[in-house]
Amino acid sequence: MRRTCVFFHAHPDDEALLTAGTMARLTAEGHRVVLAVATAGEKGLTGRKGDGDGLGEVRTAELHASAAALGCARVVLLGYADSGLDGAAPGGFARADVGEAAARLARLLLEEDADLLTVYDPAGGYGHPDHVQVHRVGVAAAELAGTPVVLEATVDRDLLLRVLRPLARCGLLPRALDVARFETAYAGRGEITHRVRVGPWAGAKRAGMAAHATQTSGGDSVRTLAALLRLPRPLFRRVLGTEYYVRRDLPPGTVLAHPFDRWPLDGRRGRAPAGTTARG
Repeated sequence: MRRTCVFFHAHPDDEALLTAGTMARLTAEGHRVVLAVATAGEKGLTGRKGDGDGLGEVRTAELHASAAALGCARVVLLGYADSGLDGAAPGGFARADVGEAAARLARLLLEEDADLLTVYDPAGGYGHPDHVQVHRVGVAAAELAGTPVVLEATVDRDLLLRVLRPLARCGLLPRALDVARFETAYAGRGEITHRVRVGPWAGAKRAGMAAHATQTSGGDSVRTLAALLRLPRPLFRRVLGTEYYVRRDLPPGTVLAHPFDRWPLDGRRGRAPAGTTARG
């Protein structure tokens, strides 16, 4: 059965880091993949000369290039301002009215007759205010639209810490990287319900990441995208060959391998009647 999946992200490049392999896999399996992004990422760091002005426009173009590499059928920008790392930017998404933003996203879900929506975990991954808002807005929008399955894109925190702690003890991490902040980031292993194997689509994921050239430099330490793109292809596939999700309506300890595993058994969608408009 062909299904429609909406992947909701905060900024261009977020889709490439967290969900690109799943997006490419679902597209290859014949499903419709729609990428919705809250902001143009105009507050992001960049070290590329000439990209400081009009960064939002440049990153939007990068987003479309990434989406093309992943096979997305549609890209939708909700048009909110990037809040910045401190969440203080005037008019930023992090301060937007949740009800209004949810209604806007719900209209897209209804228009697409979406079967599945991805958001972030409640911590927003590493805590970026716009990522936290994606969780709030996305969960509310799915409720409004009656979207039957919501997956929280995340990272296996236990696995991440097992890798970072020895590197930190050996002095192999940038000094600016505080491993302690990951103690409460993302999701613990016991919370994760889906471990989606995406190794065969690692090439598409790498192409999606490479499309975001502005985000490979800037700041005081090595950027995550740049570090990952330097990995040899076999190691890239091994390190990034699994993507992680949490589905809150499943019992803890559930371990599934595909976004559509354990589909709602009664088949009820819970949607608003045809012709109605979601309201905040």
